[in-house]
Amino acid sequence: MTKSIARVAVATALLVGTVGAVAPLAQARTQEHRGDLLSLTPVSDLTPAQVSGFLKDAGVDSATVRYGVRGYRVTYRTITPQGRPTTATGLLVLPVDGRHGRLDLVADTHGTMVDRDYAPSVGEDDGRLSPYLHASDGRAVAAPDYLGLGKGPGRHPYMDTASSVSASLDMLRATRTAARELGRPLTGDVYGTGFSQGGQVAMALGKALSQGADAHFRLKALAPVSGPYDLAGQEVPALFDGRVNDTSGVLYMSYWLTAQNRLHPLYKQPGEAFRAPYARVVDGLLDGNHTEEEILGALPGNVKDLLTPAFYARLQHPRGALLDAMRDNDHTCDWKPAVPVRLYTATGDTDVPIANTLSCARQLAAHGKKAPVVDQGAVDHNGAFKKSGPQIVRLFDSIAGTA
Repeated sequence: MTKSIARVAVATALLVGTVGAVAPLAQARTQEHRGDLLSLTPVSDLTPAQVSGFLKDAGVDSATVRYGVRGYRVTYRTITPQGRPTTATGLLVLPVDGRHGRLDLVADTHGTMVDRDYAPSVGEDDGRLSPYLHASDGRAVAAPDYLGLGKGPGRHPYMDTASSVSASLDMLRATRTAARELGRPLTGDVYGTGFSQGGQVAMALGKALSQGADAHFRLKALAPVSGPYDLAGQEVPALFDGRVNDTSGVLYMSYWLTAQNRLHPLYKQPGEAFRAPYARVVDGLLDGNHTEEEILGALPGNVKDLLTPAFYARLQHPRGALLDAMRDNDHTCDWKPAVPVRLYTATGDTDVPIANTLSCARQLAAHGKKAPVVDQGAVDHNGAFKKSGPQIVRLFDSIAGTA
C-alpha cells in the first residue's frame, strides 16, 4: 500500500469503487493496522488567488495566504467507539510552494456537522476554510472528517470524544504516509487547532499526543476556538438560561441525544425523550444524509417544545447515565500541556457560550498551566472562528519561528 503514488491516479478514476471497497477489507484487520492508508484521492487544486477569494467570500482575512494548495481525500483504517475495525476519511491539504522539504503539520478538527457531505474531504465549503488558511501559509494540514462523516461508513457518534480522538490520531498516521508518498514528508511537529466540537477534540487530541500516543508526532502548540469543554457545568445549563439560542439548542440537543443514546442507555424509546410527532422522525433526520435546514425545518423552534416535560426536567437536573454522558466528555482541559496554549472565544457566541472557554482555562490553571483567553467580542459563533483563524496562523508562525 505504501509503495506507490500511482494509487492517487487510480483513486481519482475509481473513486466510488475504491471508497465502497475499503470497509470489508478493514473489518478483516486488527487494531494494529490503525492509521493504514487505503486510498488517496485528489479533491482540490487552488492558486493563491483562488485561496484568497475563497477565504474573502466567507469573510475571513486572507493576508496570510502565500501559496496555492492541493487537497486530497485520505481513506484510512481506524476503530469504532466499541473498538471494532472500521474506516474513515479526512482532508489532507499541502501547500503548493515549489519546495520539496519536510512540512510541519496542523491537526485541524472541524465543528458540528449533520450532513456527511459537508465534511472537509467532500464539500468545498466552510469545512475547508481553516485547512486552506493554514496550508496556504506553508504547512501540511490533516482535517479528519470523524467517524460516520465524509465517506466513512455508519453514523457519526456526535460528541463522543474518545472516538473523535482515535479517528483523528489515525488520520495523522495516514497523513504521514500520504505526505511521504506525495513527496512532502512531515517533520513530526504538530500544531493543534479546531473549532466548536473540534475545539474540544483538539484539546483531547493534544492530550493524547502529549502522553505519547504516537512517537512519530510532537505536539508544539494548541489553539482551539469556542469548544464545548464543559457540557455539564456550562453548555447544557445554558440551554435553559438564554445563553444558547433556540435554533442551535434544538440542533445540538437532538443530535447529542440521538447519538449518545447509541452509546449510553439514556432512553429506551424516542417517545421517552422527544414529544410527538418529533419522536417518530428525529433519529432518522440525524442519519448523516439530511441537511441542517431539513432537520431544523422538521423540528420545533425550541428545546422545551422538542422534549417531553419529564426529560426536559431531567436535563435541568441530570444524574445517572445522562450526567455520565456529559461528564465523559468534560475532561479535555483537565491536564497540564507542556506547550503554548491559547484559547479563542467570543462574548457574543450564543452557540457555545464563552463560559465553556473560561471553564477550560480554569481547569488548565488548576494544573499550573496559564492559557491566555482571546475574546473576539460581540461576534457570533462562526464569527469567532473567522476572526480567530488568521490570528492562529500567525501564532503558529511565531511559535515555529517563521513569522
